[in-house]
Amino acid sequence: MSKILLIEDDVSFCKMLENFLVKKSYSVTTAFTAEEAKIKIKNQNFDLIITDLRLPNYDGIQLMSEFKSSYPTIPVILMTGYSDVNTAVKAIKNGAADYISKPFNPEEVLLVIANTLQIPNANLTNETIPNNNNKTKTADEETVLGISAASKKLAEYIKLVSPTDMSVLIIGESGTGKEVIAKSIHKNSSRKNNNFIAVDCGAIPKELAASEFFGHIKGSFTGAINDKVGCFEAANKGTLFLDEIGNLSYENQIQLLRALQERKIKPVGSNKEINVDIRIITATNEDLREAVKKGTFREDLYHRINEFSIQSPSLNERNEDLMIFADFFLDKANQQLNKSIIGFSPEVVTIFENYRWPGNLRELQNVIKRATLLSQGDFIEKNTLPIEVFQAENRTANDFSLFENEKEAILNALEQAKNNKSEAAKLLKINRKTLYNKLKQYDIN
Repeated sequence: MSKILLIEDDVSFCKMLENFLVKKSYSVTTAFTAEEAKIKIKNQNFDLIITDLRLPNYDGIQLMSEFKSSYPTIPVILMTGYSDVNTAVKAIKNGAADYISKPFNPEEVLLVIANTLQIPNANLTNETIPNNNNKTKTADEETVLGISAASKKLAEYIKLVSPTDMSVLIIGESGTGKEVIAKSIHKNSSRKNNNFIAVDCGAIPKELAASEFFGHIKGSFTGAINDKVGCFEAANKGTLFLDEIGNLSYENQIQLLRALQERKIKPVGSNKEINVDIRIITATNEDLREAVKKGTFREDLYHRINEFSIQSPSLNERNEDLMIFADFFLDKANQQLNKSIIGFSPEVVTIFENYRWPGNLRELQNVIKRATLLSQGDFIEKNTLPIEVFQAENRTANDFSLFENEKEAILNALEQAKNNKSEAAKLLKINRKTLYNKLKQYDIN
């Protein structure tokens, strides 16, 4: 079993990476500071060192040089953000075995470690697929795990409810990935080998809803020139996902409720009932409880579809995951557009971290795909971004911004957070590592 010394000052991220590597049969010892790492390497033998490039009160390059001098046979892998990629490349010339740009996906970590330790295909799964820029990703194109508290809670809820047959209501702002959550529940359920059928209730005219849900037979109404299989029958033995269910008319709600209660449907124009075995997952970006109070949404249907509810967090609620998602969407854009963009310039990373992303993940994906198409170099630069990401909008008096008066904003956030840097970073809507860099930049103690 290969022994790894992992040096990373972000405790939650360090623990996540440690747990992942342990599951992949590596022995991992962690250190949160350079001083702690020096003590541990004196007392233990290691096959590999993985260290963050930026550590509090210590330079990662200097630490690597010291390790290479004292322990020349132990390879060192650097972990670095996009803003430090050029530094990492220089570090390789000075003795680093390799580097991993953060954020990264777990399979990339395994590949780099295997190459460094010269372990053929070590711990790699058959889901690993190479893409245009020599990184790796899992075969599930639509799922990416985050490290924020909101993402961890979401993953926990998905894991809990997926094996059951409970009806799930997903609540969240537009663009937060509600359909992706629904697909993840389906793929982790006993129905995963059967159909997942998604229906946008907001796009169905109320006159055609019965036909869309239950199908129709030829000649049952004007325009019915062929038999049609409805989404209930198409999803039989599988999962039916009804997006924006709050847009259904009251009459359509009654039809849906009856089908869910009886688990039988009757195509329009037919006298034959069809038994269906489906799991129902619904989604909404409005408050259905308020709609129930107003009488625009049936209370009995609300309780039928809401055996278990999941909140789909906004991008602002999972700001620690921003660049993880950005990297994921860049990989997808590279594949779709046949490009090989390496990453984002430091300027773009700062712009992304300061923007509020009202369109959430959908907006982030669209911005990155557009920028990938426009980019001519190795990195996405500022001039490829749309104008809206530079605009400060919907700010309140208590909202912190790093667009203007940056040092003052940081000082105010630290004061409100009582010098708790993690809390201050949340107020500023940046990650903790960025805050440390800003504190050093402005010489704030």
